[in-house]
Amino acid sequence: MIHSVAPLLIITLLALPALAGGSAKKPAPEPQVSGPVMFEYYCASCHGLKGRGDGGVAPYLKGTIPDLTQLSIQNGGTYPAQRVAQVIRGEADVKTHGRREMAVWGPFFLSMNHAQEPVIQTRVANLTAYIETLQVK
Repeated sequence: MIHSVAPLLIITLLALPALAGGSAKKPAPEPQVSGPVMFEYYCASCHGLKGRGDGGVAPYLKGTIPDLTQLSIQNGGTYPAQRVAQVIRGEADVKTHGRREMAVWGPFFLSMNHAQEPVIQTRVANLTAYIETLQVK
């Protein structure tokens, strides 16, 4: 039985590079994830599913978790997209996020995508745009 499987296994292993495109290429960038999916995965534990600062871990953190639905109101009626993107990337100091390495996602996105900046920019843009949809009108 082993002898009959071995040739098939060898042929399959030899064919894999051809099936994969023939040559060793850079790994493809990770698919872009939608803003709602990323928000649920990365942000909702603190900010809550609706962005109101009432996530499951919020009671265990020091300080008040910001209500992300109020960002436009707090900015004179204009959504502060650039500021939100800077916070996500860890480029802005935010007391509730603690050290920049903690609870910001730009560096994490960068590490998981092998430093592919266009992928990071798209992820941050998707998340920033989704947070805009949470704004109270």
